[in-house]
Amino acid sequence: MRTFISIFFLSIFLGQSPGFGQSDTLAKPGKAYIEVGGVLTTGTAVPFWLRANQYGTVPLTGSLATYRMGLLADYKPSNKLRFDWGYGLELVGNIGQGSQQLLLPQAYLKGRWHQLELYAGRRKAIVGLVDTLLTSGSYSLSGNAIPLSTIQLGTHGFVAAPFPKHILSIYATYGHAWFETVNRKVEHTLLHQATLYARIGKPSWPVRFIGGINHQVIWGGYSPYLGNSLSNNGHLPSSFKAYLYAVTALPYSNASIDGNVTSFDETNRIGNHLGSLDIGAEFSLGNCTFLLYRQNPYDTGAIWYLTTIADGLNGLSIRRQKRGSSLFSIDRGLIEFLYTANQGGGQFIIDDPAQRGKVNYFNNSQYVDGWTTRAHTIGTPFLTPEGDVRPHLPYGPIINNRVTLWHIGLSGRFGSTVNWLLKFSESRNKGTYDTPFATPLDQFSALLQITAPLQLPLLGELLLTSRVATDQGAFLPRSTGLYISLQKGLQSTGLSLSSAHPKDTIKKYR
Repeated sequence: MRTFISIFFLSIFLGQSPGFGQSDTLAKPGKAYIEVGGVLTTGTAVPFWLRANQYGTVPLTGSLATYRMGLLADYKPSNKLRFDWGYGLELVGNIGQGSQQLLLPQAYLKGRWHQLELYAGRRKAIVGLVDTLLTSGSYSLSGNAIPLSTIQLGTHGFVAAPFPKHILSIYATYGHAWFETVNRKVEHTLLHQATLYARIGKPSWPVRFIGGINHQVIWGGYSPYLGNSLSNNGHLPSSFKAYLYAVTALPYSNASIDGNVTSFDETNRIGNHLGSLDIGAEFSLGNCTFLLYRQNPYDTGAIWYLTTIADGLNGLSIRRQKRGSSLFSIDRGLIEFLYTANQGGGQFIIDDPAQRGKVNYFNNSQYVDGWTTRAHTIGTPFLTPEGDVRPHLPYGPIINNRVTLWHIGLSGRFGSTVNWLLKFSESRNKGTYDTPFATPLDQFSALLQITAPLQLPLLGELLLTSRVATDQGAFLPRSTGLYISLQKGLQSTGLSLSSAHPKDTIKKYR
């Protein structure tokens, strides 16, 4: 084990959480923090569950120190306000052996008018129907990569439709984002994002049904690596007409776009389209709330012919409505099964819908960087880029997208103040249809996290967080790692001490 001078993690949280219906003059809920932390590992790589779904803020390399600071303000808690605003700013600095990083995972302004919200900048988000606390990762947008710079208009959570009142609620967003240009083979690419989800059932009903779709489209850009069968001297369709084709996903109809349309665009669509069709149900039984969900991935038109229907993310989350009062309690549990190994089979015959296979999730012939940003997979981290795996394996933006995964998550408490969380993930990895592994590679990754309050001289009340994770198998580098942190909340005028515990709610789409 490498020697590494350890770590403390100092957070200053400023905030209050008053209830609904209070005076509109209440202070804006917010928090500010400063962090100093670190990771100690036995190998050259940080274990999977110390870095996955951390918004790209934890690098792959071994032992490191991290320094963080942020300032965030949310909307006022009153439900009487017609207009409100908020902001977020987070900086992350990582120092490893011979490397340094300075990242900006959040920097945004947001405004709300009634239930309509507009934001601009980088903001952390998860897209898809999933239990965000314990999940292996939502298929399309899991929080595994640093957020892209975005402008988005949408509803602020679910909004009840006028008729039938409180029975049907809608969540919808429409956004535009920009990819980075550094270290990408296709430069100046853009991203269209849209979601539409519906919930049927009043909050008081014992069963509520949820379903919807999210649509992600990479479009535009220039690449010197693309031949003329895939581009016009490296240029891809980037006009406003091309944008309309990307948004609507309509096939090219011989209309003039911008002169950059190729036979590849005519045969497929303008841009690289992907996302998931989600369906689920939330129901209450006794003291527990259950969330049952399935995400059906799509990356080509094969999903419409059901040739890839075997693939998907399936989950069952169980949450106690009232936390246990015993010395040791399990308050939340999750089991997920992710399968992406079918992909409609190993052949793609465009004139035969039954054989439109070889979908090649998160890879694309034109957008050769794949569904990645800054070398991190944007969607589920179990579809893996080349930099995350053992060096003898094949190269490519996403070298492994034929995965079978079982994942279990549990969380609860010791006593009244100590919180714990466990994750176990067992996967079988086959590579891709184009570049399969010689034999399937099995991988086991696990995480134990404990958070507890701590009282120290001068610093006062702190929150101690420790995480231990391990990777064992033939796919990822073998490594075991330890992360320890301290968090401190401070009071300020008009603001009160707030907890730094993770949000204990099942988020639907954010």
